[in-house]
Amino acid sequence: MYVYGKRIAKELLKNNKEIYKVYLYEHFSDKEIIFSVQKANIEVKYLSKKELDNIEKGNHQGIILDVPEYHYYSFENLINSAPSNPFYVILDHLEDTHNLGAIIRTCEAAGVDGIIIPKDRSVSINSTVMKISSGALDNVKICMVTNLNRIIDKLKENGVWIIGTDLDDSVSYTEVDYNIPMALIIGSEGKGIGRLTKKLCDIVIKIPMKGKINSLNASVAAGIIIYKAIEKRGG
Repeated sequence: MYVYGKRIAKELLKNNKEIYKVYLYEHFSDKEIIFSVQKANIEVKYLSKKELDNIEKGNHQGIILDVPEYHYYSFENLINSAPSNPFYVILDHLEDTHNLGAIIRTCEAAGVDGIIIPKDRSVSINSTVMKISSGALDNVKICMVTNLNRIIDKLKENGVWIIGTDLDDSVSYTEVDYNIPMALIIGSEGKGIGRLTKKLCDIVIKIPMKGKINSLNASVAAGIIIYKAIEKRGG
């Protein structure tokens, strides 16, 4: 997997993460990065801007790193390593990489115990998500599952309350007691949470809308609810 940009390069190098190869612009001048790469004895290949653009069309800032694919946690690991009062976030077929990256950052900052995402029809961890999450991936357990509703059933069997988000048939997010083992479901950008998934929820909440729009960006909504939950859980 390719990741790019000076900030993420510095983070990976600082944390001694495995890096297969570094591609640098032929006139790259960041001495701190160059020194760190040389110190770590990582293979370097100098390229023209056009050659770098052919590898990655994003704003690479003259540096692209070839790193291992992200290693997802297993659901069993997530459950077995959970505290007595866990707080999970479930992303129901989120499709936007920027939203996923932002939600990962929020979950890391708030101390969420794990993120669960479905394998199909959902964004996965890629270079954009890694860049936007700004190092938070190292401190958040992310689990990818094949059947989201089956996993929700297993969470419920383990005493976890399922809290969905939807504008219909719901209560205000401020009226809920979050000091319970819980999993918060954030729906996709266009469709929200699925119909069958909603039926599995123990509680369905909403953020009241007082303006003319009827929804918030998924990462913004997640941030508002996550921190309200943390507040009520005594965090």
